[in-house]
Amino acid sequence: MCSLCGILGGNEHWADAVARPGVFTRNVERVDRRRERANRVRIANTMLARFGLTLADWQGASFVLSTRTGKSEIIEDLGHLWPAAERLCGRVCDPLDRAFIAVAEED
Repeated sequence: MCSLCGILGGNEHWADAVARPGVFTRNVERVDRRRERANRVRIANTMLARFGLTLADWQGASFVLSTRTGKSEIIEDLGHLWPAAERLCGRVCDPLDRAFIAVAEED
C-alpha cells in the first residue's frame, strides 16, 4: 500500500478493520474491532517474546512496545512494529526469517 492512503484515509492503519461507509468489514461494532485488535496484540506478543519484547494496546489509538528492562516506545500502528523492535533490542528482528518461522510454527 502506498503512503498516500495514509494521508487521504485518516488515522487508521490500512490493515485495521474500520467501520465507515463503503468499506467492507465484518467488525462493524466497536467491541468487535477492539476484540480483533486485542487478538493482534496477543499474536504479536507470541512472536515478540523471542526477542524479549512485549506489546500493549494503548487506548485503542496506538501501541506501547517494551523490553524486559522497561525501555519503551510508542508506535502508531503495527506497520511500525518491527523497526521499533530492532531499535529497542539492538538487533535484527526479521519476522520472515525462515528459522524464526520454523520455531513459531512449532508452538
